[in-house]
Amino acid sequence: MTNFTSTARWTKGASAAAVAAGLMATGLSPAAAHVSATATSTAAGGYTQITFSVPNESDTASTTKLELTLPEDTPFASVRTQPVEGWNAEITEEELATPATVGEGAITEAASTITWTADAEHAIAPGEFQTFTISVGPLPGEEGKQIVLPVSQTYTDGRTVAWDQPATEGGEEPEHPAPSLTVTAAETDGHGAPHGAATVAEQPEQTSAPSTGGNTLGWVGLIAGLLGLAAGLTALARTRRRG
Repeated sequence: MTNFTSTARWTKGASAAAVAAGLMATGLSPAAAHVSATATSTAAGGYTQITFSVPNESDTASTTKLELTLPEDTPFASVRTQPVEGWNAEITEEELATPATVGEGAITEAASTITWTADAEHAIAPGEFQTFTISVGPLPGEEGKQIVLPVSQTYTDGRTVAWDQPATEGGEEPEHPAPSLTVTAAETDGHGAPHGAATVAEQPEQTSAPSTGGNTLGWVGLIAGLLGLAAGLTALARTRRRG
């Protein structure tokens, strides 16, 4: 029994060491699981879905709350959340100091924060992670514009971790980097026009050509009716002759 327990402990320790070694070989460490964001599209002027991956970095506490701060200098005209089981999402809107031009119009208020709160059964436990997806747009029309999306993560032990440190290109990654995305060039439809741009296409005037399909069906029906009538008259004549 003692030998089995020692072997199991050695195997577990060796496995953990192998995982840690693998992470270090790829430039990561066991504590490098940060809150990150990925977008389905980063094209200027377009709409996108951004998914935040939120790992639990605590060994003893669970994550019960997440607060996302949306950009104030480049506000989104549209913000929507995707439902997450056991989590309640609340969008807070604020009036802008000055109206902002978004797309082809101007807005005077915009979403400033999104707060997700978990119920008792769906908190992110140690060793687990959860994803939160939002749909926003339009993105800024400036290619190369960086959109920083700070996130605050709250644990059951009262501790709050702010993922709000901006990363600099070529610099060392901060301890708590803020999720971000960089706007890319606007997509085009192959003719130099932005993809999805509102355009009015002139439809060619359609002329009505004589249709023969309906007339053909009418003649077929008439002939079938006459044949049926003839068959009925013949049967009636035969019956009378027999009588």
